[in-house]
Amino acid sequence: MKLSRRNLLRAMGATGIASAVAGLPASAAITPKARLEARPGTARLAPAEYEPTPIWGYDGGVPGPTIRVRQGERVDREFLNNLPQASTIHWHGIRIDNAMDGVPELTQAAVPPGGTFDYGFTLPDAGTYWYHPHNRTWEQLARGLYGALIVEEPEAPDVDRDEVLLIDDWRLTETAQIAENFGAMHDWSHGGRIGNWITVNGDGYWTSDARQNHRIRLRLVNPSNARIFNLSLKGLSGWVVALDGQPLSTPQPAETLVLAPAQRVDLIVDVTADAGTEASLVSHERGGSYAVAVFRVGKAEAERRTEGPGPLPANPVPETGPLQNARAVDLVMDGGAMGGMRSAVLNGTDTDIRTLVNQGKAWAFNGQAEMTDTPLLSARTGETVRIRMDNRSRWPHAMHLHGHHFRQVLQEERMGPLRDTLLVQSSETAEIAFVADNPGDWLLHCHMVEHAAAGMMTWLKVSG
Repeated sequence: MKLSRRNLLRAMGATGIASAVAGLPASAAITPKARLEARPGTARLAPAEYEPTPIWGYDGGVPGPTIRVRQGERVDREFLNNLPQASTIHWHGIRIDNAMDGVPELTQAAVPPGGTFDYGFTLPDAGTYWYHPHNRTWEQLARGLYGALIVEEPEAPDVDRDEVLLIDDWRLTETAQIAENFGAMHDWSHGGRIGNWITVNGDGYWTSDARQNHRIRLRLVNPSNARIFNLSLKGLSGWVVALDGQPLSTPQPAETLVLAPAQRVDLIVDVTADAGTEASLVSHERGGSYAVAVFRVGKAEAERRTEGPGPLPANPVPETGPLQNARAVDLVMDGGAMGGMRSAVLNGTDTDIRTLVNQGKAWAFNGQAEMTDTPLLSARTGETVRIRMDNRSRWPHAMHLHGHHFRQVLQEERMGPLRDTLLVQSSETAEIAFVADNPGDWLLHCHMVEHAAAGMMTWLKVSG
């Protein structure tokens, strides 16, 4: 990521970039794309006695429009930025062409207020994904800028309905306005911006009707800045069938579900609560437990299914080669409140922690408190890569890799399920492995987005 390339991106502008990616001259006539507009709006997040809350949303709503396509199809959207600050769209979890990844100064120039950018890409994998900004994410995400991207399997599983639940937290004032303290260093150096109000699909009291014995696919998405949700089911029984969009080879019983920022989990559940009662998705916090989504249960229309669901069809994600031959790199995660980091490199200079904090930095990867001009790792296309992560801080980090899915390397080199975001707890070490099959420059960062802004970002180069 060199300054000369940054300048080139800015000079090219959004339209030129999109045309170059498509292999067309900028003046070529093409079919108009559907538009996705980021703009201010309002949402009734809080109870009716409060005024609607001003938000930023795609097409002015929160969540933004759910985009549903079938596996192998394309998404084509003209992004129009009508926010008062520059923005982009990152299509989270999609193994996408690098030029469409939406990372300012790495894959494209940020789209200025009033500007546009054409996003177009094919969906190789079925599953549950989402989209959100990647410029000033710590503010724009907290104002409500996100939506779901659902890629349907060629043959849908046998369920009675398919429900997408985006579970978010908001930091609201006593008048249900979004608190404006986005750059608070206390948040950036601790656990991130944690809210005080929970919504599902922008609704603080999300409720729906269901029938006893109905089988429902629940697609859970955590678009919050930093909150880790600990969830369980009440009046529902079922199975985890996919994580971060990628199917499990064998569905697993749905017990306690840990959903870190940016993670997704697909469930297939049966409604087991009695008619006239409620079934719910329950969040467990230190202060107690409460329902975040409620189903009012009606009388059964059919007998309960006795068989569990089979696995969803696997996506064409390449399997890793022999780990002993993999290209390996270490990633030391350090910093934050109550941590041991005393200094880190910033702007090429070893800088003490007090000065770092005064400049908005509190975290470091491998002693670097900023994105570096050289990648953490360079790999050839098709090469297996291992990244060993050592969290030396007092805080958890949800580590997200762009453009790929990986498996966690477990004891005795057993491999965990495919994911794109891994929660690494305080003082924990974790290792991931994947095939670098997608050429380009790919971001690796903590998805507690305040942590990323305060230093926890790096990148990988995959050569074609």
